[in-house]
Amino acid sequence: MSAYDDRPWLGLYRDQPSDMQPEHADALSMFKAGLAADPAGVAIKYFDGVLTRQELDEKSDALAAALLANGFTAGDRLAVYLQNVPQFLVCMIGTWKAGGVMVSINPMSRTRELSYLLRDSGAKVLVCLETLYDEVARGVVPDTDVQLVLTTSELEYQSRNDERLFKGVTRQRHEGTTDLSELLEQHRGQVPPPVQLAADDVAFLTYTSGTTGVPKGAMNTHRNVVFTAGVYRDWARFSPGGSVFGIAPLFHITGLIGHIAVSLLAPMPLVLAYRFEPQVVLDALLEHRPTCTIGAITAFNALLGSPQFTKDHFSSFTSVYSGGAAISPTAEQAFLAATGKQVHNAYGLTETTSPMTLTPFGSPSPVDPTSGALAVGVPVPSTIVRIQSDDGQDLPLGEVGEIVADGPQVIAGYWGKPDETAASLPGGALLSGDVGFMNPDGWVFIVDRKKDMINASGYKVWPREVEDVLAEHPAVRESAVVGVPDEKRGETVKAFVSVRDGAQVTPEELIAHCKERMAAYKYPRQVEIIDELPKTVTGKILRRELRG
Repeated sequence: MSAYDDRPWLGLYRDQPSDMQPEHADALSMFKAGLAADPAGVAIKYFDGVLTRQELDEKSDALAAALLANGFTAGDRLAVYLQNVPQFLVCMIGTWKAGGVMVSINPMSRTRELSYLLRDSGAKVLVCLETLYDEVARGVVPDTDVQLVLTTSELEYQSRNDERLFKGVTRQRHEGTTDLSELLEQHRGQVPPPVQLAADDVAFLTYTSGTTGVPKGAMNTHRNVVFTAGVYRDWARFSPGGSVFGIAPLFHITGLIGHIAVSLLAPMPLVLAYRFEPQVVLDALLEHRPTCTIGAITAFNALLGSPQFTKDHFSSFTSVYSGGAAISPTAEQAFLAATGKQVHNAYGLTETTSPMTLTPFGSPSPVDPTSGALAVGVPVPSTIVRIQSDDGQDLPLGEVGEIVADGPQVIAGYWGKPDETAASLPGGALLSGDVGFMNPDGWVFIVDRKKDMINASGYKVWPREVEDVLAEHPAVRESAVVGVPDEKRGETVKAFVSVRDGAQVTPEELIAHCKERMAAYKYPRQVEIIDELPKTVTGKILRRELRG
């Protein structure tokens, strides 16, 4: 027994149970329970379009019947290559009704990435936007196992055609493809045979971002999905009676669980706006008045930085969480000052089906007095988080090591990669690759990614700490810190910085700012000011692209 087995964090749980049992055996049963509770209730809002739960059920029935008629069998994979559109949910639920596994693909993927993902997953069906088929998929599909290509348009399910998003977009038909709406119409009214899904069956494959190598298909099971949806509903207070705004991409684990799954479980409407465009999002917040969301702090910062932003845009929210990218204490306070709402920190990975830690609802996250880092929450129910040394031994509370998670949200493994599964999930617990510590109360603090540690003259420098200090400078919008080769120090610290609109600052001023606040071996010796930092679509800054 170690300190982690005693779960010191339970003292912060308030009214939440220490353990949580999933209410449903599988995610399809979760959807059907919400359907039975309120069939006429709104499932999706998409600009001026509305889809009820009954309509979502009928369309997903038709898709499942069509898939089965085209030779799709239990365990087959359907790949979804879409933005945040209603068709995403139709495809997810329809795939489950046909006994299959959905593969979520980043719509920013280009030819090489799409080819790899389709071949690695062995997907038999591809559903993609007409524009993406024309630009990317057309040349990829012949070299994969895909037997059926269904195309659809972002213009469907709404009639507003907002030019800020859809200017120049027209309907397209491509030889060798089938229109999704026409297929659904052909099979309208058909009901697929009942399917038996088990808790350990794979619900969907979500591919890791590949920031440290080849993307791996995380096998998120139905048990994973139902459990983590319950965590968001109960712990993060994404409650029935409200609605969730889809600020994160649906293909990402945050969107899949913190938007789709929780909306099906609650049940409550999911508000979609195609893709993140700050002014469009702000307009949607005023129009639909959602009550909860979770997204990257970079997205929230973009909203706050918009000239049109007012406090009223967030007035309807009762619960706001942020995950996917680190939050500095400065950013947390700026959000509170701008919106009047507390942004709650969350932490999870693709491999933990979104949350492994959450800040208890209504609590601000503490700041570690030594590192200045903001806590990312405490372990959620039924979950043990440990801090371990490189040789797999539990470290005392307060010591820095690798964050390891064990609980119902941890994936079964990586698709077709037994060696990688054994290496990252020994005994079923996830070695996160993140470095951090836990304080005596059970709060978890992330220091950085293991691979991002800088070794300057034998001293360890964690980029996060330098970035948090840079965030305190009023001119700094965003920063990313990396190690670069140095003849004398082996590695030295370099910062890439983007500046707030209207602000002016020199590299020398930023170096001096850090030098005043940090140990001599930590402060950046080089600062480069750039317009924008490279990011993934989910808002994570890509340090590897800055290393050159």
